[in-house]
Amino acid sequence: MFQDITVQELRQMQKKQTLALIDVRSPSEFVESNIPGSVNIPIFTDEERAEIGTIYKQVSPDAAKERGLEIVSAKLPSFIREFSVIPEDEKVIYCWRGGMRSRTSATLVDLMGIKAKRLIGGIHGYRSWVVDKLGELATEFKPKALVLNGYTGTGKTKVLKDLQEKGYPVLDLETMANHRGSVFGMIGKEPHNQKVFDLLFVERALQLKESPYVLLEAESKRIGRATVPDFILQMKEDGYHIFIDLPVEERVQIILEDYRPWEYPSECMSAFQRIKKRIHTPIAAQIEKDLETGDYRSAVKLLLESYYDPRYHHTAEQIPEERSKVLHVKTVEEATIMIEEFITGEVIKTPTNS
Repeated sequence: MFQDITVQELRQMQKKQTLALIDVRSPSEFVESNIPGSVNIPIFTDEERAEIGTIYKQVSPDAAKERGLEIVSAKLPSFIREFSVIPEDEKVIYCWRGGMRSRTSATLVDLMGIKAKRLIGGIHGYRSWVVDKLGELATEFKPKALVLNGYTGTGKTKVLKDLQEKGYPVLDLETMANHRGSVFGMIGKEPHNQKVFDLLFVERALQLKESPYVLLEAESKRIGRATVPDFILQMKEDGYHIFIDLPVEERVQIILEDYRPWEYPSECMSAFQRIKKRIHTPIAAQIEKDLETGDYRSAVKLLLESYYDPRYHHTAEQIPEERSKVLHVKTVEEATIMIEEFITGEVIKTPTNS
């Protein structure tokens, strides 16, 4: 018989071994929010779940259970097969509240000789744990903040990713939000909602809780669909800011490589329309023309010079000189090297594990 475990027991298990977290909810539920690292093996498709729900409401709970049994019976071989190919010996199954779907799934795989546990409370219970941890982190997360700052297009996100790959304690908020943090930030991406952001944030923050410092980007309170916790914003304000200064042509190239506007022309134009009125009319007209004709290099340069740089300059003036350092570099790679040298010399002697 399968074993029920709590969120706290799950967390302890994750510290000791590699687990397979299996979400048996429908695909749309999984996309909306899931426990980081999970795979989706739905016991019902979205359409089947809707059908069973309708029968439950319009006929009876027993009729809904019977229909559910019919559906599961027909797909049982393929359902079990998906579980059997997962390499991890220890499997933890969950659904929305740890109810019928996860109980049925755990029972079926157990009968077929596949070891599995069921998460009590499902993702709803996990979400409650995340909310509690956010409250605790607000008072317990004390690393010093090293904030990467600089004009738009200076490669701050790439620097963070490079440093994280090398083992430095990076809090990559844009990746957690799946958004670049500007009006154009959603282009080519599907921004995460607040639930997903919080799940990813708590997972990473707990890993870095004991670090003497964390590296993060100078983000605003809102990144796409997600809101950054207030204590992180305050930590950013109190932190040491490293400004990356790159030549404008290099910044334009970085933006073009990252955003690939030629692949998303309508999205680029739509984003531009949201800020068009804030740009001097003749320049706005030229940017619009450049976007229409596909001259993205010109459009990006004009957007930087006429919109993003002036707005950023005002923000940068608010940072005291004693808590900031400017790196005049020609490439992102050079910036990464200089930041590493700064960290090694000024903060700690060796990087921490990511």
